[in-house]
Amino acid sequence: MSSHSIVPLSQSISYVIPVYNEEATVAELHKRIAKVMGEIDCSDFTICYVDDGSTDRSWEEIAALCASDPAHTQGLRFRRNFGKAEALQTGFAHVKGEIVFTLDADLQDDPNEIPAFLEKLNEGYDLVSGWKQIRHDPISKTLPSKVFNALARAASGVQLHDFNCGFKAYRKEVTQDVRLFGELHRFIPILAHAEGYRVGEISVQHHPREHGVSKYGGKRFLKGLLDLITVTVTSRYLRRPAHLFGGSGFFSGAIGFTILAWLSLSKIFYGSEIGGRPLFFLGILLLLLGAQLVSIGLIAEMITRQTKLETSRHVAERLN
Repeated sequence: MSSHSIVPLSQSISYVIPVYNEEATVAELHKRIAKVMGEIDCSDFTICYVDDGSTDRSWEEIAALCASDPAHTQGLRFRRNFGKAEALQTGFAHVKGEIVFTLDADLQDDPNEIPAFLEKLNEGYDLVSGWKQIRHDPISKTLPSKVFNALARAASGVQLHDFNCGFKAYRKEVTQDVRLFGELHRFIPILAHAEGYRVGEISVQHHPREHGVSKYGGKRFLKGLLDLITVTVTSRYLRRPAHLFGGSGFFSGAIGFTILAWLSLSKIFYGSEIGGRPLFFLGILLLLLGAQLVSIGLIAEMITRQTKLETSRHVAERLN
């Protein structure tokens, strides 16, 4: 049991645990979570297992837990494997706890860290992410992870050490505002930060995998980079698209204008032939592209402004 101070437990707690071929670990994980809940004297909790199209006996294990502990267990099942983000989003929609935990089902996350997450939330954070400071994974996973995390910090401005850690604690409103699809579960802290929520981090213990195999292959790094671009663009420029399109347009137009100006001066002062030069056509192309991007940015900005006038969902508090 962690030595962290016990926090007030007037709030209900829910767990959302994606499961994909983890028949050997589900029952043990349930036992460990229930043990911690008993140690911190919390009876108002629910563990929601989302079977993401498992092909082993994971669903049978979940069904057995629902039968033996119906007051604290919920099971959801996908017809096929849709991915972790979809599993989390579905779990978020079904749980009712005021505090929501997510963790992996492979026993590499330690439920004994739960009091530390609660303590950090009590400091005023809305989302607390785990940091696997000491990892028990091969270098083929740890090295790409370090590179990816460094890029994510630089691109998003969210200063977390470990975006990939699935062990996180949220206030309920965070799970309601963040929308997940594709592989965006890695970027929940970035998405939450963009919505104005306070994001914190604690160091957590990471156990070596004893059962099953890793669900991630070599394509994960490339997918992560593509998703990082998506998240960075949407989180930074969704409400100010003119900055994205307009900035790119002015940059392209400036290069095109410079090329055409240089060719014009060459024609005037040196009599150079410019009509058939590829550089001439490149300058025209960049200038037209710049004008189009600026126009797209202005149109997108007008659409965004109109939407803001119609509705606003970012009011933090209202009195009377």
